[in-house]
Amino acid sequence: MGRPQRAEWADAAKGVCIILVVLWHVVVKDYLQIDWHIGVPVPGFWGTLGEQFLPLRMPLFFTISGVFAANAAQRPWRVVARSRIAGFLYLYAVWLLIHTVVLATAPQLPTDRATSALGLLEQLTITPSNLWYLYALALYFTIAKATRRVPRALVLVPAAALSAVAAAGLLDTPGNRAGLYQNLVFFLAGLYLRPQIQQWAATAGRRRLLLTSGAYVLALAAMAVTGAQQWFGVWPLVSVVAVIFGITAAARLSRWSALSKPLARLGRITLPIYVIHMPVLALLHRLLLAPVSGLGGSAQNLIVLGYPILLTALVIGLSLAVHRGLLAVRAGWLFALPGPRRVEAAG
Repeated sequence: MGRPQRAEWADAAKGVCIILVVLWHVVVKDYLQIDWHIGVPVPGFWGTLGEQFLPLRMPLFFTISGVFAANAAQRPWRVVARSRIAGFLYLYAVWLLIHTVVLATAPQLPTDRATSALGLLEQLTITPSNLWYLYALALYFTIAKATRRVPRALVLVPAAALSAVAAAGLLDTPGNRAGLYQNLVFFLAGLYLRPQIQQWAATAGRRRLLLTSGAYVLALAAMAVTGAQQWFGVWPLVSVVAVIFGITAAARLSRWSALSKPLARLGRITLPIYVIHMPVLALLHRLLLAPVSGLGGSAQNLIVLGYPILLTALVIGLSLAVHRGLLAVRAGWLFALPGPRRVEAAG
């Protein structure tokens, strides 16, 4: 049996989020590293465009993960500890080792990587790597389960304060700790406010879409004009506006089955894309950087606008192909904790 129809908007939202994750990595780690000599600021446009989705991408991803985690968090500790906490930590550790090996073959790719045993130990424990979403889910499930009897306000308010403090640069956030600190509140909001979120999505109309999209654009513009990105509380507030817009847009999108169904299918298989896309991108970057940088201006003009879209599609397609190949050779243990109970990728 598939997911209930009412949840298709959430899966579609996850599908959009994973596309935005891969697109951002393509732009920052590959596209902007190419020597473009074309005389027009198209690369800068892609970089700026990607930045506009930063308040949306991971906060929405974690909110949806919290919505899907609501039932799991009510299960006994022994079930949650194995299927969720140990499951996500297992996936994080396995793929961190794989990333470390593969990324060593592409030193030109600008990304966090462990270059020593001590660095690897640090990424395993206190400073998560590019795979920090998995690390975060294990930590967030632990917090959610440990505080299940605590009044929700006493959990959400400190989580919101932590997000604001981290976003304002008041905490040391090497590696991906900033994302770890900033997104707990969104996971908990999805977990605690699941009925309200589902009701909001079920009643989303065109007028609400226009209002929420306008609010998001105005919030981004105001933050850019005033330079308020690191003002205390501003970034989390803009992210809340972004998440409200994202839920509304996903709910409206779910009414267009020709688009929402493929996105929902993609949203149900985010785990293999998430863990595989960085090694795939690293190898493609090593293969493409010099040839594309060496193209003449005319040839570069032909590809500069569509390059991020095409490479994003290629990376996602290759990631899914690798996933199918690994399953075909019985390497399913790379995507789930071995044993009778399996971890679900969505959280």
